[in-house]
Amino acid sequence: MSNSFKQIAAGIALAFGSVAGAHAATITISCGSVGQDFEFCKKTTEDWAKKTGNTVKLFTPPQSTTDILALFRQMFAAKSSDLDVINVDVVWPGMIKDHLIDLKPYSKGVEKEHFPSIVANNTADGKLIAMPWFTDAGLLYYRKDLLEKHGEKAPTTWEELAATAKKIQDAERKAGNADMQGFVFQAKAYEGLTCDAVEWLWSYGGGNIVDAKGNITVNNPKAAKALNTAASWIGTIAPTGVLNYGEEDARGVFQSGNAVFMRNWPYAWSLGNGKDSKIAGKIGVSALPKGGADGKNAATLGGWQLAVSKYSKHPKEAADLVMYMTSKEIQKERAIKGSYNPTIPALYQDKDVLAAAPFFGDLYNVFTSAVPRPATATGLKYNEVSAAFWNATHDVLSGKEKAETSLSKLEGKLKQIKRREW
Repeated sequence: MSNSFKQIAAGIALAFGSVAGAHAATITISCGSVGQDFEFCKKTTEDWAKKTGNTVKLFTPPQSTTDILALFRQMFAAKSSDLDVINVDVVWPGMIKDHLIDLKPYSKGVEKEHFPSIVANNTADGKLIAMPWFTDAGLLYYRKDLLEKHGEKAPTTWEELAATAKKIQDAERKAGNADMQGFVFQAKAYEGLTCDAVEWLWSYGGGNIVDAKGNITVNNPKAAKALNTAASWIGTIAPTGVLNYGEEDARGVFQSGNAVFMRNWPYAWSLGNGKDSKIAGKIGVSALPKGGADGKNAATLGGWQLAVSKYSKHPKEAADLVMYMTSKEIQKERAIKGSYNPTIPALYQDKDVLAAAPFFGDLYNVFTSAVPRPATATGLKYNEVSAAFWNATHDVLSGKEKAETSLSKLEGKLKQIKRREW
């Protein structure tokens, strides 16, 4: 690894914890970069450090999941020991499995308390390469007060959302809020757009990018309708700036009181109801709309895991930290204070958790039946597949091409990526 890279890493690492003893380890962990992730990680790792006598350094990764993966791959290629514990997106295990240790010798079977599907996702070649940390699914957030004020209800279809968003947006602008937007979401050309667009496709019956058997299915009329519908929102109910929005950009607009609807992950709930939020107590949450009356609700499966790098000099201590951070106690605390979805089913019946995030109970089925991105089917080529998809989608949203043309080109590109097999 280059000296400049090490300097960057050192510059954004925070050291804390008790003074290390003669045999104590210094563990460097990469935590999340959205919302309250950093603060939660700092507190949790600090508590672990005090209990064990080890020292922990926090490494803040880039905000974009695409950039995080690129950074990790660079470090793996260099067999760098700079990072011990890494945060792993739900779609990454198949791509980075060769660089992670087996956690089974350290888990003592506790993984059986977690959702079996997530544990299976994190298992490769019989090895438990990552522990579930929190799960995710896309949700629709809305301003309860504005819908009530204008005599509307939460939309059940994307068509209803567009009509309601336009009505309230125009009325609020006329009343003096020139900055009011109807709908904000993630439309920047990155992994977040893949998540949003998979939801649109699925909701209209357009399937996924690639099906479970590895067949390229994205070029179909229903998928085209889904993307053309989303493109119609740009400049009407969504600002053109949404083409550069990630999760936090969308949350910033919504939380400042300038959007009627927002698509985001569960973490936005606790922040939107925080003491410094202009819309605290005014937020409603529902499943994302269907694609027309004959469509279905669809939420892309998200979530993060914690894993130990194969190149760590302290795998035992690193694994102990992973098991502590993914424990039931810590997951409960994160659910209550940060509305992070636990990966332990029992916590969805916990009265303290449900008091803090009531929709965890109401939308339990959304979280447990979320639509996965085709990472398993495409394996090591998933990142190329997703990049091709989000770029094709972005071309449609930005008006460069109609969905039919863009999806036809995308199919050709995916065939090139696949060649004979994934």
